Amino acid sequence: MLESLTAANTQGFEQMQRAARRHTSSSATALLVGWGEGADDARAELQPLVYEELRRIARLYLRRERADHTLQPTAVVHEAYLRLIDQRRVDWRNRAQFVGLAAMMMRRVLVSHARERSAAKRGGRDERVTLTLAIDTSHCRNIDVLAVHEALERLQALDPRKSRVVELKFFGGLTTREAAEVMGTSSATIERDWTFARAWLYDALGATPKT
Repeated sequence: MLESLTAANTQGFEQMQRAARRHTSSSATALLVGWGEGADDARAELQPLVYEELRRIARLYLRRERADHTLQPTAVVHEAYLRLIDQRRVDWRNRAQFVGLAAMMMRRVLVSHARERSAAKRGGRDERVTLTLAIDTSHCRNIDVLAVHEALERLQALDPRKSRVVELKFFGGLTTREAAEVMGTSSATIERDWTFARAWLYDALGATPKT
């Protein structure tokens, strides 16, 4: 009897979860489509939905892996997109907008998590959140998320557009065409900015002291 009740409760909870996901997906898709059609307030309404989903997925990734696991932010962003959006109702431009927003928020999620770990450290070893950062085809390095964030802050002060390109390409995994769409510029400009930013980041991160 007890087992039957437990199974029934579990099934009911799962049904509620599926219903909640469908509702969230419908809401997020409608907001994304509305934003693509020029409803600027839809972006503000979409932001907390995207942030919460990114934070939830990132926590799951980090919880099930060892402390020094190298997280792929692009994978988290794309998983959130698949979970939140009805792909039958959006086009590539909508997707670029969504991932452009999610890239910025993924960076915030990871920086917030890294700072929480740093603040919670009390005498134990420093457990970093690291990222796989491919500067170019010959350099693929594991970099501390706060080091990336601080480097991008410095680049932001020098050239905001190039810093945004890195955010879109690295944290969001946007293609050159999609990044150009999000930023309202040409693909050629994105390629030039990305080439410069990769070289700049390689030097900046190479000079970052290890703690």
